[in-house]
Amino acid sequence: MRGEVMWPRLVASKLLKKTLGSNNFVADIPGNTNSFLDLPTLDLEPVPSPKIVLTDHHDTRKFKVFVSTWNVGGVAPTEDINIDELLDTCNTTCDIYVLGFQEVVPLKASNVLGPDKKKISMKWNSLVRKALNKKSYSPYNKSNSLSKKQQLVTKGKKSDMESGMIQPEFRCVVSKQMVGIMISVWVRSDLLPFFRNPSVSCVGCGIMGCLGNKGSVSVRFQFHETSFCFVCCHLASGGREGDERTRNSNAAEILSRTCFPTTMGPSLDLPKKILDHEYVRFTLYCQCF
Repeated sequence: MRGEVMWPRLVASKLLKKTLGSNNFVADIPGNTNSFLDLPTLDLEPVPSPKIVLTDHHDTRKFKVFVSTWNVGGVAPTEDINIDELLDTCNTTCDIYVLGFQEVVPLKASNVLGPDKKKISMKWNSLVRKALNKKSYSPYNKSNSLSKKQQLVTKGKKSDMESGMIQPEFRCVVSKQMVGIMISVWVRSDLLPFFRNPSVSCVGCGIMGCLGNKGSVSVRFQFHETSFCFVCCHLASGGREGDERTRNSNAAEILSRTCFPTTMGPSLDLPKKILDHEYVRFTLYCQCF
């Protein structure tokens, strides 16, 4: 049975020459060579790179994480689309935003078998950037500054960030697209020094059990001392008898085949599998009627 499952994947890989699930992703963190060079920005100020001192003191801090998903039905975003309601920016401001999208491109053969259309994901990220950074944030609150475990080392006067001269903006730290599935992670700029080791893993469960019209894009990262994993899924559709078994099979494939690359360096024994992370969230869509 295992040979029967693997054979179509090998055929698809060899004949279609379609490589799914590369570990590359884009971000606009300074110094990342895969940044959104073509993406319209709001001329954000550079993020300071404070020195960090680690001590043996351990404490617990609370952060707000916003997670949402949207099947956009293969419709490209227009310039005047308003996603403020999706992000709920009028009512609340979070520290991290994780957005999953399905069908950012129509699931036709040319899109499934051809290269990913990166301009579509860039358009969505541009809209997210404008929505998140539209609001004027209150000055940086000292009570929310770094814990005793991680302190800013400054000489003389307080840093601009501490004194409230620079207000935190949101930066895209990971964005990854596989066919119509896309995930995008945004973090407040003053928290970037504590965001480390991002990586992605893609699993195709669609045509021949391997192509990316169905499947998942997963993101793993470490924030402070906690490992996070977010999985954006698009499972098999259908409300007929037996369709639920296909969706369950998709979910099992995603859990078993998702594997993050090894993180090099001392004391960086980060999990490789989804459920081994400390904080796991799924954003999924399946049409069941």
